[in-house]
Amino acid sequence: MYQYIGKRILLMIPTLFGAGVLVFFLMRLIPGDICELRMAGSGSYFDEDVIDICRRELGLTEPMLIQFFSWIGGFFIFDFGISMWTGRPIVQEIALRFELSLQVAIMATITAIVIAIPLGTIAAIKQDTWIDYVVRIFSIAGIAMPSFWLGILIILGLLITTQAFWGMPWMPPIQYVPIWEDPAENLSMLIWPAVATGYRYSAVATRMTRSALLEVLREDYVRTARAKGLLEKIIINRHALRNALLPVVTVIGIEFAFLIGGLVVTEQVFNLNGLGKLFVESVTNHDYTMTQSLVMLVVTVFVVTNFVVDIFYAWLDPRIRYT
Repeated sequence: MYQYIGKRILLMIPTLFGAGVLVFFLMRLIPGDICELRMAGSGSYFDEDVIDICRRELGLTEPMLIQFFSWIGGFFIFDFGISMWTGRPIVQEIALRFELSLQVAIMATITAIVIAIPLGTIAAIKQDTWIDYVVRIFSIAGIAMPSFWLGILIILGLLITTQAFWGMPWMPPIQYVPIWEDPAENLSMLIWPAVATGYRYSAVATRMTRSALLEVLREDYVRTARAKGLLEKIIINRHALRNALLPVVTVIGIEFAFLIGGLVVTEQVFNLNGLGKLFVESVTNHDYTMTQSLVMLVVTVFVVTNFVVDIFYAWLDPRIRYT
């Protein structure tokens, strides 16, 4: 097991390096020049000499390979460089937003797990009953409903409800406050985007839990356990559910990694200054270094999440052994 973990950690290095190569050179294919964009945004007159000076300051006149190895070498030591647009260290720019996006992702994942696994289990046990149909409608509605649209409905519902009962509309906090500084202020800002995202997230996991558990319940060892007279609750909890959760864990892991940087529209709806919003701003401003670092951060999250999911497999199913 420890040998497998060591091999997987070592394999992360070439994986991240290959992703870095693709990200770096594909970014250079995007049309546009950050120096021209910056000068045009300032509204002042500029000529080619000013553009050349700007490019030299940003290191864009260096050979492509030198730029790449300078950037990728800094990435592996957590030195992402300087933002071409703001001029501030990228680590500081990301740190301001990563905490928010990570908390929303964790809260949404917890919400999805709490909803999906019980509902998917009940739907599988009560197959083709009215309970199963209600759960299926609930999950299909979540799949069909974008999280940002549900977020708009939540905001409208809160505005109408608070206006009717308190005489004044509810207004979410604008400034992000860490949860350890003021839990009430923090949760009042992030609970609703987490619920909106978690419901959409849970819909997929519910369907997966139901279908996986139905397949496991038809296996021979479940039939044997019933023939031995074991209680149905023990059969479900000890034998069927643990094996059925293997594909569910995969879905949960992928969705969690996606939530780190993929909530662009949802963050706009709830006015959250997260990584998704920073992604859009960096692409719009042709900030190569910032965009590259954000993409690599998301790639790293996916790689680490897949690694954790693989390790979690062995805990769920003792038959799985890594050598």
